[in-house]
Amino acid sequence: MEFDKKYIRNLDWLLILLLMCLGIFSFIGISGATTSANYEWKQVIWYGFGFLVLTGVLLFDYHSFSNGAYALYGFGLVLIIGVLFTPLKSGAHSWYQLGVIDFQPSELMKIFTIIAVARYLSKMDELEESIADFRHLFRILLLIGVPTFLIFIQPDLGTSLVFMGILFSILIVAGLPVRYFAIMGALVAIFLGSLMYIFTYHQQFFTEHIMHEYQWMRIASWLDPYNDKYKKEGYQLRQSLTAIGSGQLAGKGINQGTQARNGWVPVGESDFVFTVIGEELGFIGSSILIFLYFFFVYRMVRIAMEAKDTFGMYVIAGVIGMYVFQIFENIGMTIQLMPITGIPLPFISYGGSSLITNFLVMGIVLNIGMRRKKLMFD
Repeated sequence: MEFDKKYIRNLDWLLILLLMCLGIFSFIGISGATTSANYEWKQVIWYGFGFLVLTGVLLFDYHSFSNGAYALYGFGLVLIIGVLFTPLKSGAHSWYQLGVIDFQPSELMKIFTIIAVARYLSKMDELEESIADFRHLFRILLLIGVPTFLIFIQPDLGTSLVFMGILFSILIVAGLPVRYFAIMGALVAIFLGSLMYIFTYHQQFFTEHIMHEYQWMRIASWLDPYNDKYKKEGYQLRQSLTAIGSGQLAGKGINQGTQARNGWVPVGESDFVFTVIGEELGFIGSSILIFLYFFFVYRMVRIAMEAKDTFGMYVIAGVIGMYVFQIFENIGMTIQLMPITGIPLPFISYGGSSLITNFLVMGIVLNIGMRRKKLMFD
C-alpha cells in the first residue's frame, strides 16, 4: 500500500461533492416511493459503506488493478458462471443470496472487464501496435463478449447491453478507424432487419425459436403502451408517464407524490426512481438531476484527459461509457424513449451491490485523477 498526503491536493473534490448531491436525490426519490420498509435509510447506510470503500481504494496505487487485471477478470467470470446455478429470483439467475444480502456479480464484472480491456490496450500501446489489427480487435471483442453472453443467458438483457456501451466508448478512445464502426453498424442493421423479416413473415418461428412471446409483448407495449392488447404489459410505463406528467414544472413536493407512494408505480425505489423524482420535483428538479449527471461525466472526462498513462485513460473511458448508457437507458425507459429493462439509475436507485460497486468504480476514477501529476521530490 502506497499513499502520500500530497495526493489529497490532486483529489477531485467536486466529483465527491457531486456524489453527495446524487445521494440527496437518492434519498428524496426512495423516500417518496414507499411508505414502508425504510429503504431510504438503508440506502444512507449503503452510502456510508460506499464512501468507506471509496476511501480504501484511494490508499492503493491504481496500477495495482492493472497488475491484477486478468486475475480479477477470471474471478469475475467464475462468479458469473456460478450464479447461473443459483435459484431463480425475479425470473433470472442473477443473484447470490448471502443471508440478508443479495449480491449481483454482474455489477462487479463490469468494472473487472473495463480493467482487463484497459490493461490489454495499454500494453498494446507500449508495443506501438494498432487496434486496427484484427487480432487485437478480436481479443478485445472476446474479453467483452464472454461476460456479455454469460449475463445475457441469466437472462439479464439490460446489464448485458451495458457492456455494449463500455465497448463503444473504449473503442472510440482507442482510435478504432471509422470504417470499423460503419461495418459494425451495417451488421447490426442487417441483424435487426432479419429479425423484422422473420417476425413479419414467419411469426410462429420467431416466437418459438428467437424471442418468447412475453419478451415481444414487452417491446410492443413499449411502442404502444395505451393499446388495450397490452393492458398488463404496458401498465408500468403508463403509470410512469402519468406520474412524471403530473409533476409538471415544479412538482408536487417532497413525499407529496401519489402514484408511486400509493403503489401504482412498481419498483419506484429502484428501477423507476426517476419517475418518483419527476413527480415530486417536477421538470425543474428532474433537469437539475440531469445537469448533475452531465457535470459528473464532464469531471471524469477531465480526469481521463489528464491521466498520466493510457491505462488510466482507458479505464475512465470504459466507466464513462458504462454510466452514460445506464443513465440514458434508465431515464429514457421512464419516459418511453427506451424499452424497459432492469438497469438501475447510478447512485440513485436503491440497491446495495450496485451502489457499493459504483463507489468502488469512483474510487478508481478518483485514484487515477489524484495521481495524474508526478509529485516533486518523489
